[in-house]
Amino acid sequence: MKSNLEQPRGQLKQWEDEQHKVEQREQGQDERTLDQQHVLPWGWNTEQEKELAAYLIAIRRHLHRNPELSGEEKETTAAIRSWLEEEGIYLADEYKLRTGLVAEIGQGNGPVVALRADIDALPIQEETKLEFASRIAGRMHACGHDAHTAILIGAARLLKQRESSLPGRVRLIFQPSEEKATGARQVIQSGALADVQAIFGLHNKPDLRVGTVGIREGALMASADGFVVHVQGVGTHAAVPEAGIDPIVVAAHIVTALQSIVSRNVGAQESAVLSVTKINSGTAWNVIPEEAILDGTVRTFDEKVRSRIRERFNQVVAGVAAAYGTTATVRWIQGPPAVVNDESLTLDAEQVVRELGLNHVRPLPSPAGEDFSFYQKEVPGLFLFLGTSGPHEWHHPGFDVDEQALPIGAHLLAGLAEQALKRLQA
Repeated sequence: MKSNLEQPRGQLKQWEDEQHKVEQREQGQDERTLDQQHVLPWGWNTEQEKELAAYLIAIRRHLHRNPELSGEEKETTAAIRSWLEEEGIYLADEYKLRTGLVAEIGQGNGPVVALRADIDALPIQEETKLEFASRIAGRMHACGHDAHTAILIGAARLLKQRESSLPGRVRLIFQPSEEKATGARQVIQSGALADVQAIFGLHNKPDLRVGTVGIREGALMASADGFVVHVQGVGTHAAVPEAGIDPIVVAAHIVTALQSIVSRNVGAQESAVLSVTKINSGTAWNVIPEEAILDGTVRTFDEKVRSRIRERFNQVVAGVAAAYGTTATVRWIQGPPAVVNDESLTLDAEQVVRELGLNHVRPLPSPAGEDFSFYQKEVPGLFLFLGTSGPHEWHHPGFDVDEQALPIGAHLLAGLAEQALKRLQA
């Protein structure tokens, strides 16, 4: 299946001369410049490495121009397929996915490790003013999944060049629908993780400098649950509130009471965030409505805390509603669990980062969610933060990455896979 998206190879020369520059992020802002010797200290000035960097930049930019939302990544999948075919990489079509794909490098009956990249974009209107900005109104790669995809293709190229020396197989997972937290479960249901013994992934980190990798054992990212609270009222004229039950007043007290869960039921050495983010009620200025609906999210790093908050949440909602003579129902939307990194894989990653000459830091856990955590429920896994010196945080309409991070990420993922195969083989 051929992609209708433009292919990047013909654009390599155009971008090769610009590969060490960062696009102007906002009108009137100077370009960010980085010390190339500091960023790439392990001898990346060869023509081969320059070509790899230019190739990955081209891939990333063409994906950025043509973003596709979760579950709709058909052209993105076709483009990835074409690039992997050009490298002579086996496409593991026995693992059936609606969008996204699985590929594999290596042969024999040795251990199997996996590398994962997410491929979907977001429903955000881009405001970067980049010359390769999104061509599709209201859609944007505002979380850097275009960069993640390019990085995994780069790792695939590097591993393919060393395929004969691999002591096992590396499975490449180009996962759809991360933003909806459904893609990882699709991959698991396909059977692509059945014989995998370790899995690795990374996410760009705008607040880390290019050349820095964030590595942390244990919890790195939070579980991300949602909730919808339906408060039942009794409608009446606004002039005679005693004739009804005002669901807005009940909802307001529920919001206030919910804030006590974190402050009074989560320990000082624990962590959680509970946010009510949406309230809907009423249709007229002089009518007390029949109902009010609250939406929001809960973020935790520990399963016990996660369970405790859910229990107290239901108690608080029911108790406050009862105090006002009515009822309220809770619909809990269970999202991905916390990303919890395997300790031994963390130590291996630190060694790989040192060998590549990169800096590494132990980042604070992020309250953002990631469905990579579903893989970690199945097999030992490690998720890393890759410094990208970005001007904005994830999901911002001005989001961008410093493209010097692309070849760094490719070498990092390839190195992690090789290191894991060697350890498992031993």
